[in-house]
Amino acid sequence: MTARGLIITAPGSSAGKTTVTLALLAAMKKRGVIVRAAKAGPDYIDPAFHTAALGVASTNLDSWAMPPVLLDSVAARAADGAEILLIEGVMGLFDGAPGAVRGNGATADLAARFGLPVVLVVDVARQAQSAAALVRGFAGHDPAVRIAGVILNRVGSERHRALVADAIEALGIAVLGSIARDATIVLPERHLGLVQASEHGDLAGLSERLATIAERYLDLDAIMARAVPLEPAQSAENAVALPPPGQRIALASDPAFGFIYPHVLDGWRKSGAEIIAFSPLANEAPPPRADSCWLPGGYPELHAEALVAASHFLAGLRRFAETRPVHGECGGYMVLGESLEDAAGKVHGMAGLLGHTTSFARRKLHLGYRQARLLSGHVLGTKGARLRGHEFHYASLQSAGNDEPLVVLADAEGRPLGTDGGRRGRVSGTFFHAIAAENCRSSSFR
Repeated sequence: MTARGLIITAPGSSAGKTTVTLALLAAMKKRGVIVRAAKAGPDYIDPAFHTAALGVASTNLDSWAMPPVLLDSVAARAADGAEILLIEGVMGLFDGAPGAVRGNGATADLAARFGLPVVLVVDVARQAQSAAALVRGFAGHDPAVRIAGVILNRVGSERHRALVADAIEALGIAVLGSIARDATIVLPERHLGLVQASEHGDLAGLSERLATIAERYLDLDAIMARAVPLEPAQSAENAVALPPPGQRIALASDPAFGFIYPHVLDGWRKSGAEIIAFSPLANEAPPPRADSCWLPGGYPELHAEALVAASHFLAGLRRFAETRPVHGECGGYMVLGESLEDAAGKVHGMAGLLGHTTSFARRKLHLGYRQARLLSGHVLGTKGARLRGHEFHYASLQSAGNDEPLVVLADAEGRPLGTDGGRRGRVSGTFFHAIAAENCRSSSFR
């Protein structure tokens, strides 16, 4: 089966891309269409909503952080067995890393690489005919990116809809539906974006409401007809983003540790590694049969009291680290430190396996793509290995401690950001989230 692909994007953030994408996924699934989903760019939360809507894992596609061979491989695997692959964009259609037009992580870059049409979600809450000028600009900005239609979001009335739709259709661009302002379908947010799917009170009910809205107010037949065959430029079924940190990987997995990319896990499995999930919030220690432990990012600052009380987890983690490698990313890195200060200013003792302390009370946004070079051999690669990824956190280092730094960082333009993270014996961690090694390899356990 050859999947057809379509991209759902917008002129900017908060226009309703995720809500519209979820509505389309739910409606297509309800119709019996074999639909899969992906998310452009570095994002953990939106793909979890896709997964909840479909019951099948969503993945990320990132043209800046993923080498082309990996990007094509991940896209091919995401579409495998599907009739339609729906890709949700990131930020605005052309927003990406500065500099290059291609390979910059923008949604438009995926549209150009895979030859996929774009459906633009336009928030018209504060405009009418002026929306046509905006759409005209987006339609003509890049000849390699084709706007296949527009969905109007947050429409105020039938008259409002008609004013906007007539102006856009006069450009020769189809309006594929409109959604009225409706507070009941707005997804709740917190400091790193949407509240995680696993914490939503009634995802099944929301999915049913969104499917009904899509059936009633969007031209589903016309939208699906605009999808075209997805044909990645390269075939690389065995491309692996990151080397597996062990043969049997203990993976912390619960609302405090939920941020790990599906393509990374998929690559580890394809390399022959076994992933063994455990829950620190349920006071579970890393399983003894594992030979490495990975603490992903997440929201430890929201669960600090429970983590402090999880004595079996903390004691087991410390014992594990005596003989086997432990690595923490972002939230996991915070838990590996001496202490964590929550938003209220209360300090909580953490695992103490690294010497740093972190604070969420002194909030500062750290956001952007990162290039990283390993300062010594590590579970992520050999000394000097180069990785690409990102930072997205509000917590800050209160004290850096005295551990050996783990990586040297630069931003997307190559500007130096200094050293980051820490390493002590078999334990390591950093705020940096790794997406892929710059030189991806074939799958085989090393």
